[in-house]
Amino acid sequence: MFEGVTLHQLQCFEAIVREGSFQAAAEKLSRAQPSVSSSVKNLENQLQLTLLDRSGYRVTLTEAGRSFYQRTRLFLQEAKRLGDHAAQLAMGEESELRVVIGDLCPLPETLRLLRSFFDRCPGTGLHLHFEAISGPWERLFEDEADLIFHHINKSDPRLEFVDLVAVEVVPVVAPNFLAFPISKLMTPEQMRDYVQCVIRDTARHSKPADYFLIEGARSWTVSDQLMKRELILQGMGWGHMPRFMIEADLRAGSLIAITGHYFKGGRREVVAARRRDTPHGPVANRLWEFIAEQTAKFAPAVS
Repeated sequence: MFEGVTLHQLQCFEAIVREGSFQAAAEKLSRAQPSVSSSVKNLENQLQLTLLDRSGYRVTLTEAGRSFYQRTRLFLQEAKRLGDHAAQLAMGEESELRVVIGDLCPLPETLRLLRSFFDRCPGTGLHLHFEAISGPWERLFEDEADLIFHHINKSDPRLEFVDLVAVEVVPVVAPNFLAFPISKLMTPEQMRDYVQCVIRDTARHSKPADYFLIEGARSWTVSDQLMKRELILQGMGWGHMPRFMIEADLRAGSLIAITGHYFKGGRREVVAARRRDTPHGPVANRLWEFIAEQTAKFAPAVS
């Protein structure tokens, strides 16, 4: 009875249920709506089952359809994994890997890690990008990066990750930058007239994000953390900085932390992350395993 059923028919059926209509499924699959309808009708005829109830305003599953749909989803997931595995086998050694380093990532340790690996892979080039805020995520999800070093939403099922280091973010000012005494009860209203230095979000297609920004405050944007640190040191603004970048400045008194009740700072867990729903070649997989092996050496260097 199952003979002659095609993968395309199952994909059309699954898309109709997931998208809620024949038209939406056709758009999702980049197919003509009559073609999708015909594929599912042929599927029902071959199975001798009515999978969809078409009598209402919206198409719904029949009882048999609900049971068949659950098995169809599992089958299509396995088919995708099989296709990904075949793609990996066909890839061979990659000529280059695309890696993005985020703005909160400890740069010396990350570059040292990459150098240690790529010294052993002279046939694979490293295409390196530096991105800020949402930029690394955009590169990854638009298939412009094989791997990112950044903080992520760890609950996103599309991603797999290796924990690297927790980065403390501290609000700081230069000495004598403020016209009032520093205290733990300083308010956003007191800071509103002072220039706040922020990192420019490098995402190109999504809405820019900002962190720790005081609404209504004057702000200057910079492209990277090094420039931001220099502006704050020169008394041209204040802002939040990764502690590992300013530890020496804090000890020397050239920067002062203003952490308090309203300015708590924060922590970001920097990870190595990649898509788990796309195939990866042999060099990419070796790099992934290498990073996992080196995590114990990575974190203490910036703690």
